[in-house]
Amino acid sequence: MTELDYFISKIKCFSSDDNLNIESARNIVKEINEFLFTTHDDIGAIYALGREYNYFSDFHKYWENNYKELLNVKIDDVQCEKVADVLHDIYVRTNGKAFKEIYDTCDLNQHEVCRVRFLTANQDFRGSRSFKELSQVYRDDPSIFDLKNIFDEPDQFVKNIGTTQLSQNDKRVSYAKNIANFILEKGLNSPFDLFQYYNKDLRKLKKAMVDCQGAGYGNKKTDMLLRDMVVLNIWINPIGFDEINVASDVNTIKVALRTGILQTDIPLVSSFLDIFGIQYSHIDDMSAQAWRMVWNKWKERYPKEVISSPCLLDYLIYSVIGKTMCKENLIQFECDKYQHKFFWHSGRNKTCQLCYKNGEKNTAHIVKRILPCDSNDAIAYIKETNFYKSNVCSPNISNCPFYSICNTYNKKYLQPPKSISIEGATGWSTAYTDKNSGGGGLMS
Repeated sequence: MTELDYFISKIKCFSSDDNLNIESARNIVKEINEFLFTTHDDIGAIYALGREYNYFSDFHKYWENNYKELLNVKIDDVQCEKVADVLHDIYVRTNGKAFKEIYDTCDLNQHEVCRVRFLTANQDFRGSRSFKELSQVYRDDPSIFDLKNIFDEPDQFVKNIGTTQLSQNDKRVSYAKNIANFILEKGLNSPFDLFQYYNKDLRKLKKAMVDCQGAGYGNKKTDMLLRDMVVLNIWINPIGFDEINVASDVNTIKVALRTGILQTDIPLVSSFLDIFGIQYSHIDDMSAQAWRMVWNKWKERYPKEVISSPCLLDYLIYSVIGKTMCKENLIQFECDKYQHKFFWHSGRNKTCQLCYKNGEKNTAHIVKRILPCDSNDAIAYIKETNFYKSNVCSPNISNCPFYSICNTYNKKYLQPPKSISIEGATGWSTAYTDKNSGGGGLMS
């Protein structure tokens, strides 16, 4: 009997009558709370973050053993082919420029860019500082980024780059010290030299970075960093660049779900049920595999007109589509005086733009926010995006490139997973409580 079977059997004991009395309801609520959110002495342990934790609850134990079967995540070949065809069309219409983000290196040389990015990319969580801001810190005082200084005084490094006020400072200090040691223990003086140390093999470097405990480099941040080093021509002629994945996150996952390249048998569960982020990690991994499948289909069908690695999908899928077009960024306003409605691209607008065009100044308020693809006025928003204004696409786009795919698949409102940290002031590790103790849970 699984934990869920046992829970259901107990609930049935209290819900046999057609009319539920208050005593039965009271017991059912108690059983639900105990099953989902309480632990006990003989519950067992789960391995995470390099150590063992007691299971948070009986549901947590059941979820870990059964989440894959319950979600039944699949990568759909047919949808991957459709998406690959659209991406190829964009590649042709833009001569590949749609997949090349313009990086501002702020006049730092290649060694300096590598040093600043490598030592700070792992600090990019719960808020971050831009490369422009970090490069200014470097120009003001390069010694802040000295590896030995960081290793000896990691708390001072975190303070100097201005991330102490963002959150989880203990974690940031640990990340700073461990990534500095990752380089120093190899007898190197610069992260730039790691490329030659690993014989230009990005696969070996990635594995070493991800395996470095407490350095803050998981798959996503490592893929992004390695991609940037190659795109910026800091590391030339790398081995294994085609094995670097799209840096999966909620935006790339969202587009994967809505286009149907990634499919589940049930909608994703809330982060309140996804204890220790088990679902999130699985979907994150499967999303990266799905985008790799899209790239493989593209490469098979159009071998002479394809990007050199799936990680180069990141700019288009994440920034252009996920953060701008596949988001409720088209806003409907209503005129406060005449009650006519119009769509606008900015929520900061306070003016009735229809009246303003006719020489009259009236205020307006927001009625709703929608996906641009849900309106015939999508172009009103699309024209204001950086991608449209760059004029790299000929003919230029008038809607999201995946518009027809998502409309046919008809699941464009699916949401990506969210995750609650295991550690931290609002993490799962602070939320434990025993059966019959009451309380527990998260506070913000």
